[in-house]
Amino acid sequence: MTKHMTGTRHEWLAARLELLEAEKELTRRSDELAQRRQELPWVRIDKEYRFETDEGSASLADLFRGRSQLLVYHFMFGPDYKAGCPSCSAIADGFNGFAVHLANHDVMLWAVSRAPLAKLQAYKRRMGWTFPWASSFGGDFNSDFSVGFTEEQQRERGIEYNFRREAPWQGDSEGAVAFAAMTGTDAATYARERPGVSAFALEDRVVYHTYSAYSRGVDGLWGMYQWLDRAPKGRNEQGVWWRRHDEYNKG
Repeated sequence: MTKHMTGTRHEWLAARLELLEAEKELTRRSDELAQRRQELPWVRIDKEYRFETDEGSASLADLFRGRSQLLVYHFMFGPDYKAGCPSCSAIADGFNGFAVHLANHDVMLWAVSRAPLAKLQAYKRRMGWTFPWASSFGGDFNSDFSVGFTEEQQRERGIEYNFRREAPWQGDSEGAVAFAAMTGTDAATYARERPGVSAFALEDRVVYHTYSAYSRGVDGLWGMYQWLDRAPKGRNEQGVWWRRHDEYNKG
């Protein structure tokens, strides 16, 4: 017998209509926030960033591939990782499907990571992904956009992430240890990479930075959670339960 509250269809409908009003308000609020994102001032980028791609070396402007808008997912895959972050991998599982739609709506979607290109290509093949993925190995792109940090920053000075300063590294959290093991690193090395999304515009051959979000600011991009939030038991999480999509049947 279920322990959850039960009721008649009439009672369910009354509660659902009340919830619908709250959902509509959330939708209106979300639309307002989207408009405010678009109204942020643009910051001109004069620094010359270089990336390695499947087609060779590229500038930030090259990543637009003829479009006027660029979205970059900062995928946690550091130079010392053996495999990509499992959380970023779960998010990226959705990229194949909608990247083509974005590309046909004047928006290019890329993942960018600090690992060398060969590592990214091998992992991409393993995952069966086709979306564009560039390596920023050896450059300042990740550090300038607050998603990649040095050991010295992490251990002595603290880091700036999600628009606030974190204290120097204090030790291994349970989550960091679990994820680090899944990427083949120790927790401190794993935590020197961080997730995020950044948006750019290209006008008159000038690139502008328009928006960035980090931490739970990328929740809306994680399709798995959007479905779970509508399931009867919600996210219902106890520890790290998810795996890369090719690992669930490995015992």
